[in-house]
Amino acid sequence: MAPSSIRILAVDDFEPFRRFVCSTLENSLELPTIREAADGVEAVELAQALQPHLILLDIGIPKLNGIDAARKIRELAPDSKILFVSQESSVDVVQATFSAGASGYVVKMEAGRELMDAVRAVLRGERFVGRRFAGQSFAGVSDAPAIGDARGNEVFAPPQRQNVETASRHEVGFYSDDRWFLDHVTQFISAHLKVGDAVIVVATESHRVSLLSRLQVPGLDIGVAIEQGRYNALDVVESLSKYMINDRPDPARFLKLFGNLVARASEAAKAQQARVAVFGECAPLLWAQGNAETANQIEKLSNELARTYDVDILCGYSLGCVQGGMDSHIFQRIRAEHSVVYSW
Repeated sequence: MAPSSIRILAVDDFEPFRRFVCSTLENSLELPTIREAADGVEAVELAQALQPHLILLDIGIPKLNGIDAARKIRELAPDSKILFVSQESSVDVVQATFSAGASGYVVKMEAGRELMDAVRAVLRGERFVGRRFAGQSFAGVSDAPAIGDARGNEVFAPPQRQNVETASRHEVGFYSDDRWFLDHVTQFISAHLKVGDAVIVVATESHRVSLLSRLQVPGLDIGVAIEQGRYNALDVVESLSKYMINDRPDPARFLKLFGNLVARASEAAKAQQARVAVFGECAPLLWAQGNAETANQIEKLSNELARTYDVDILCGYSLGCVQGGMDSHIFQRIRAEHSVVYSW
């Protein structure tokens, strides 16, 4: 099949990552164009209309999650190959994608190394599973029972909320492996910086040092980003001291502090219609210290910040610090303050 005749659809609601995928494929395969979709419903509609040879599909997309979208696509575009490119690294979730009809699976943080190998393999009619899952045997749609929606959604879908408006992009990850978590944060930051956005990091010293080392990646000069004011790293304890009063966050101080930071970062951003991304560990640190109710208050203030300034926010909680267990009431409340929930 000549590259110029290959029809590809890229589906991801995170525009910087879609740009990365499209740029990588266009440069490697010399494709004339790649169609894009930002949610599951649009993905199904375009798949039916275009009958693409290959669909690159994320899981945690709006309106219709990727696994349910894959099932519908298989009915409407049975000849289209589906390659999932997602943050999820749970074996159960990967199995769910193959049960829904996937031909391949790549974890986003490893896309730089594995994406093109996966694309070429799937286009050849082969199955592809990233090196992270070496030794795992995933049954496909023809030889395994489908995993139910509830199980597939549990990993990434936030619970229903009552009388609270969730920010459009306020994501959280609950992690047991610090290395995988930092890989995800590095991808989040570098994707924004590479397209000219600005980033604010409010983290522990160990995470700030680790991120600075990890951000020495091709296509990104982190030193220049720092000089330009597009990469701003702050200490989480010092930041908390600026808006906490009597062990409670003062809303006015919180919004003034971060509003000023966002405004300065936005001025430094180089891209047209540039955005500001924030990775923060204020609430997770308080959670780890046993102050879960205050952590939840900060998550609510973060939602207000996201709505007011239209920023993208990512935070992460170590599962080793989740007090009261995964089913605790406060844990569910914190999950509910986020638009997307990941498990690493």
